[in-house]
Amino acid sequence: MGKRISIWYDPEGDFLEVLFERKEGYFRKTKNDAVMEKVDKEGNVIGFSILKISALRTQKPLAINL
Repeated sequence: MGKRISIWYDPEGDFLEVLFERKEGYFRKTKNDAVMEKVDKEGNVIGFSILKISALRTQKPLAINL
């Protein structure tokens, strides 16, 4: 069986979080102020979060270089 991706959206906070792995890590900034990437202690990307995601609806496409 493959890995599970966890997706969590908080409509009140307008916040989306996507996790590729459930393990300890921390968030760090990206080139887009609304997007943070979650990395493990080795620096591997294990997820990302997007703040105020509804405001990004007008940006086409939403492209992030991790």
